[in-house]
Amino acid sequence: MKEISIISTTEIVDLLNNKDVKIIDIRPVDAYNGWKLKSEKRGGHIKGAKSLPFKWTKYMDWIEIVRAKKILTENKIIIYSYSKQESLQTANLFLKAGYKNVSVYNNFVNEWSYNEKLPMEHLARYKQLVSADWVNKLISGEKPDEYDNDNYVIVHSHYRNRKAYLSGHIPGAIDMDTLALEAPETWNRRSPDELKKALEQHGITSDTTVIMYGKFMTPNNDDDFPGSAAGHIGAIRNTMIMMYAGIKDVRVLNGGFQSWKDAGFEIRTDDVPKIPVTDFGIKIPANPEIIVDIPQAKEILKSKDAELVSVRSWPEFIGDVSGYNYIEKKGRIPGAVFGNCGTDAYHMENYRNVDHTIREAQEVAAIWKEVGITPEKHLAFYCGTGWRGSEAFFNAWLMGWPRVSVFDGGWFEWSNDPKNPYETGIPANVK
Repeated sequence: MKEISIISTTEIVDLLNNKDVKIIDIRPVDAYNGWKLKSEKRGGHIKGAKSLPFKWTKYMDWIEIVRAKKILTENKIIIYSYSKQESLQTANLFLKAGYKNVSVYNNFVNEWSYNEKLPMEHLARYKQLVSADWVNKLISGEKPDEYDNDNYVIVHSHYRNRKAYLSGHIPGAIDMDTLALEAPETWNRRSPDELKKALEQHGITSDTTVIMYGKFMTPNNDDDFPGSAAGHIGAIRNTMIMMYAGIKDVRVLNGGFQSWKDAGFEIRTDDVPKIPVTDFGIKIPANPEIIVDIPQAKEILKSKDAELVSVRSWPEFIGDVSGYNYIEKKGRIPGAVFGNCGTDAYHMENYRNVDHTIREAQEVAAIWKEVGITPEKHLAFYCGTGWRGSEAFFNAWLMGWPRVSVFDGGWFEWSNDPKNPYETGIPANVK
């Protein structure tokens, strides 16, 4: 087998703009996003590096993940991490898979992160996307990085599925049904008074740090309520509504309950009581621009500086299926841009990694750019009823894009009004 070479900082600098070179960061996704998990001076990753955590090498389809990231056998591969051993193990996997030019870089922490002249990048709002280790430190009484509050609530979100919570949750977490914050008549966010009451009942004020997560349980479209098994999408839906209401520090556990389980931390099955508060603290909504309704959505469709983004599956977008057992009409909003969620209404494969962590920002941005979804525009994401649209919104918000919203009514509300136009079939501008 070909020998693995050790590459220097100077050599990497000379290769940074070479398109045939793939620099691969095999540290945890949280380190890639910006968290300083070891002794690095600057958080984030080498500019242009791809995220391929060592954890994923344990998956049977690891090489398929590599290929999906367009890391080709003809590329020069440079691997770096916190661990020399993990870097070498990963390098050997590449060699076994037919990659012939593989190098390891061992000086990321002590050289690259310490040299301000060397280019790095990180997820703009990485602090709002926390790791299982961060949450464990918090509940253990420690002061985790990037946290200066003394008031927090951990929320296990679900949709009419307390069994998902009672079958195993993070110690100290309370449960919250998505119905607390969205109304089943329209699936839009509830009224300001209803939101105020619900948040107060769950012990949440505008100054509370809220850590949201859900449990993915393999949704079945034949169930009466498939969304009951898609808990982490629901958690991000609740996150968006909390941001709209005015909670100043809402964070999401990256990967949801799966990340907690993978980390091997304690899991409990008790029913943690909610401790109500008397006043949310500010007028709701404090951030109304986060949500748009049908009138604003129609204005966005007319604007050259805005896009209405359909975060639905291809069969939904072309009108083969409605996507939901309670939505009859099939089709799409004319002029909406296809923001492809994945396979169906209860999955977000195109926005997540295989372990349910959020996909690297550079990949999402590149896919969006191809269809005209760019950060200088006002973007309003929608789906059938708001869950998938909220997750795509959260991706863009984490990337620091300045004008992002959720079209709350989505296809459900749009299609319920016969005056609203709709289309089916493959759009003329889509190849």
